Amino acid sequence: MLAGKTALVTGSTSGIGLGIAKALAAQGANIVMNGFGDIAGPTGEVAALGVKVLHHGADMSKPAEIEAMMAFAAAQFGRVDVLVNNAGIQHVARIEHFPPEKWDAIIAINLSSAFHATRLALPAMLAADGGKGWGRIINIASVHGLVASSEKSAYVAAKHALVGLTKVTALENATTGVTCNAICPGWVLTPLVQKQIDARVAAGSISNADAVRQLLAEKEPSLQFTTPEELGALAVFFCSPAGNNVRGVAWNMDGGWAAQ
Repeated sequence: MLAGKTALVTGSTSGIGLGIAKALAAQGANIVMNGFGDIAGPTGEVAALGVKVLHHGADMSKPAEIEAMMAFAAAQFGRVDVLVNNAGIQHVARIEHFPPEKWDAIIAINLSSAFHATRLALPAMLAADGGKGWGRIINIASVHGLVASSEKSAYVAAKHALVGLTKVTALENATTGVTCNAICPGWVLTPLVQKQIDARVAAGSISNADAVRQLLAEKEPSLQFTTPEELGALAVFFCSPAGNNVRGVAWNMDGGWAAQ
């Protein structure tokens, strides 16, 4: 379905981003990955699906590095057809104790990076298909783009704003072949979430299994994690012909969290 197209997925060396990169690669898209840590393992997993895979280590808090990454993708593959804005970080603290530098970093990486990547991807998307335009912008928001939780002020603010950016991007391009939508996961067992589980284990002297049950029971009625594979399948749907007129939605995969 995506043969000959290129997808750029930020924050894709683990977790949700890696799951989405693999799902898009399975549909034939060449992939530009981005992220820190182990690079050989994740890029190898995606390349094993039979597509071309490149990596760019842009720091998503720095606009100049985002510009370099987008220029790199265009130079290597012509243009970015599918942009997945997934990079994100988290910090938990009450507002009066929230370090200003943590606030700035979360806003930069979870929100501003999506704006910069989007503004740079749009011109080539709009020029595609003989000027009719074709492109898919998928913003990985969160159920926290729809509802709030205590001690996550920066994250909740960034994700709510990302949903708003999604809607504006969709409206501005509504008569073209370029769509923009947001995916809003609930709990996904990523390294970021495992840190929160580990903190509960340490604080309560409980088992990992008990900490997982405790975490899920507080918010997610299904009592199960959403998987990166499920999120990847939704991203593939947005890229399919069935997604041609899905525009500006914030699609939550949260086990009923926001339905409460």
